Amino acid sequence: MLLPNILLTGQLYDGYDEEYDCPMLDEDRVVDELDNQMTEGGVIVDYHGCDFFPERWFHAVFVLRTNTNELYKRLETRGYNEKKLKDNIECEIFQVLYEEAAASYKEEIVHQLPSNNPEELESNINQILKWIEQWVKVHNA
Repeated sequence: MLLPNILLTGQLYDGYDEEYDCPMLDEDRVVDELDNQMTEGGVIVDYHGCDFFPERWFHAVFVLRTNTNELYKRLETRGYNEKKLKDNIECEIFQVLYEEAAASYKEEIVHQLPSNNPEELESNINQILKWIEQWVKVHNA
């Protein structure tokens, strides 16, 4: 499940941030909207933050890390304004998303994966699939 898609189609935002040129997430409404699906299990959430999601929802959290030079090129290609671009680069330098995940969930479920090129993307997919297979094997025994 891609959270931005649910956010926009489900009207789960609370205004618009002109400075960052993006909708502002209503975190409480998102949690309320997703709670039943997450409780049933078998759901993957893709989002750039996690501290408002309940710990009980996740068995694993994967934080994708990117070299700042590569990240800059990606964000510049997307047309990010200078402030949004600078803040995202600083966020990566200071490991903000990793620190947020580490503070929000048990240490053993938080994993960092490099995401600089297509080869690493493929490796990440394979690594996550192996993790899922192992988790299913252990929990269905």
